[in-house]
Amino acid sequence: MTIVVTGAGGFIGQNLMLRLAERGHAVVGIGSDASKTDLFAALDQADLVFHLAGVNRPPRDEEFVTGNVDFTRTLCEGLSALRRPIPVVFSSSIQAGLENAYGRSKRDAEDLLLAYSAGGAPVRIFRLPNVFGKWARPNYNSAVATFCHNTARGLDITVNDPQAPLNLVYVDDVCAAFLALAEHPFDGGAFAEVDPVYRTTVGEVADTIRAFPHSRTTMLTDRVGGGLIRALYSTYLSYLEPAAFAYDVPRHGDDRGVFVEILKTPDCGQFSYFTAGPGVTRGQHYHHTKTEKFLVLAGRARFGFRHMVSGETFHLETEGGQGRIVETVPGWTHDITNVGEQEMIVMLWASEIFDRAHPDTVPMKV
Repeated sequence: MTIVVTGAGGFIGQNLMLRLAERGHAVVGIGSDASKTDLFAALDQADLVFHLAGVNRPPRDEEFVTGNVDFTRTLCEGLSALRRPIPVVFSSSIQAGLENAYGRSKRDAEDLLLAYSAGGAPVRIFRLPNVFGKWARPNYNSAVATFCHNTARGLDITVNDPQAPLNLVYVDDVCAAFLALAEHPFDGGAFAEVDPVYRTTVGEVADTIRAFPHSRTTMLTDRVGGGLIRALYSTYLSYLEPAAFAYDVPRHGDDRGVFVEILKTPDCGQFSYFTAGPGVTRGQHYHHTKTEKFLVLAGRARFGFRHMVSGETFHLETEGGQGRIVETVPGWTHDITNVGEQEMIVMLWASEIFDRAHPDTVPMKV
């Protein structure tokens, strides 16, 4: 389809246009400086319109009317003149239910679009709460953007009321809801919601974001694979400056090679790697509960195992490029020897973080 996006230069607009282009749609972006002629020319091509343009923090309240109501009126005028029912998706605000200048302007814009829909054109209105994600402008209207921007630069976060409630939706979830309307017929009523809505507090969000930089020194990464913390972590990283994309971790070396811890988790163990020169043997210990997974990335390795009670032994060899995981088993002492002619590099996952006070690692040769 050919899809027109008003407010193309804004936070949601930039994210949505990228997603639409990924799906193969022809996207026409209308910025805040577009003329009426440019807008009408774009609408003439449109199969669908995402109306994201608007103002939310102008210097004067009168500009709410100009940016939100008058622009929407012009948009509806252009759509009606085409005499074909072009669907419109409108990003309104939860403040449309409030009696303030911004809320009234959004509500008036909604009414204009509902009047346009009376002619048979599908209209879907999203009253969005606070939207956060990559490319939101800090120090403007997003506390999450400001917190992430400041934290990524080592600046303080100011929180006036930590208990203040905060309802958030993630920009990727907003885009997903919008994309669904671009690719499926409009169903249901005029109003729709983005799911999920994260209900939290300003203090909880600030504390979560403050903790992110410390993972580079502790190597302990929180549960960032799902929910609100996943979205916040991704958003925080998007505010890093390029010079901060990389960081160093400690390397522990001896005559056997080096050992480097990469990443630790609260309850799913840790990742590391080690090297060994030709003929070098590492390991030579057993565990009662801890388990490990080894992947040889380079070189050739010989793994040895011996059962601590029965004395049964077992050996196997693997080498870089095979993609073969070797798993250690509790109660079997084990070692790994470089039986090749080049340096051996091995990736390692352990099921728990190494605890020096209770290491569950008992020295014992195979």
